[in-house]
Amino acid sequence: MTWEPERLDDQGHLTEADPGGMLPAVAASAAHIRTGHRVAIEAGVERLAGHGRPRAIVVAGMGAAGLAGDILAAVVGNGAPLPIVTARSYQLPGWVGATDLVIAVSGSGDTEETLALATQAVRRGCSLLGVGPAGSPLEAVALQASAVYVPVPVTGQSRSNLWLLSVPPIVAAAALGLVQADADLFERVARSLEDIAHRCRPSSESFINPGKSLALDLAETVPMVWGSSQVAGVAAYRMVCQLAASAKYPAVHGELPEAGHHQVAAFDGPLAERDIFADTSGRTLRLVVLRDVEEHPQVTRLREAALRLAGERDVPVTELAAEGVHPLERLASLIALGDYASTYLALGYDVDPAAVSAITEVKARITP
Repeated sequence: MTWEPERLDDQGHLTEADPGGMLPAVAASAAHIRTGHRVAIEAGVERLAGHGRPRAIVVAGMGAAGLAGDILAAVVGNGAPLPIVTARSYQLPGWVGATDLVIAVSGSGDTEETLALATQAVRRGCSLLGVGPAGSPLEAVALQASAVYVPVPVTGQSRSNLWLLSVPPIVAAAALGLVQADADLFERVARSLEDIAHRCRPSSESFINPGKSLALDLAETVPMVWGSSQVAGVAAYRMVCQLAASAKYPAVHGELPEAGHHQVAAFDGPLAERDIFADTSGRTLRLVVLRDVEEHPQVTRLREAALRLAGERDVPVTELAAEGVHPLERLASLIALGDYASTYLALGYDVDPAAVSAITEVKARITP
């Protein structure tokens, strides 16, 4: 697999090399925001408020479904009057009990870890909210427990349905009074994503297309992606997940200030060394900083110092700023750009962004 940047502006290649339609799936994010909000309202998630505010919220999910929990926590923010945690395993934390709300999210509806946690939640007497496809095993668990279930019309890979899976928990949090998130907010986010989709469309050339430009920055490097806030940190994690799943490309994520306590040391390592006179060079480090308006003042100072240090070490840097006012708007803007970049990076390497053969093989090897 070789990197050929000219592929990004070859319309025939972009179509032929993407048989699973990952680029159109990314472009459907705005529609997914609107649909996720609509089906959540139709499913009656406001009924959760009838049980009173829970002691804690635990979001059970794997992959993109698990990211729905991180998104929920970031959107509600540090002012949340209760803890919001994500469980990515086969066991609920021991402290989870009848006064807690468990939100079980699965793009397939049959994720074994998520089903295990949903079943445990029912046994412990927790309130349960299910989010997944209609007619799935997860829906059966929810219906048996007389719990609220949001049937979402997922298609293709779960990771391409991120907003279908993530919006219903936010609607539920709004019903519980944890965050301001009305219909107008979701429409603003959808319109913002439509604008990004227009700017990142395949026919837009690389020098003006932010998704292609970011892919060009990342190619032939080892990206270290940092977020400067909780919101940006979630977007950084999503980006490295998409780079792995879509482009089959390794990357490291971090969040400031924590990344400044260990990852910054990589600026002095072998991947930061570049021989500008060599005919060919190995992959070198690239720092990608996702900026947010809600930076702690000390984080701002740390970010600026780290960027200066990177420049002194000749480590190339890409900075991306979140767009919008509400945390959900800002998060969606960063995630969208990362989703496009990871897909274009795959296509530049002539890698099918929808293929997940290694994941399928691993699952087959552990299936009884």
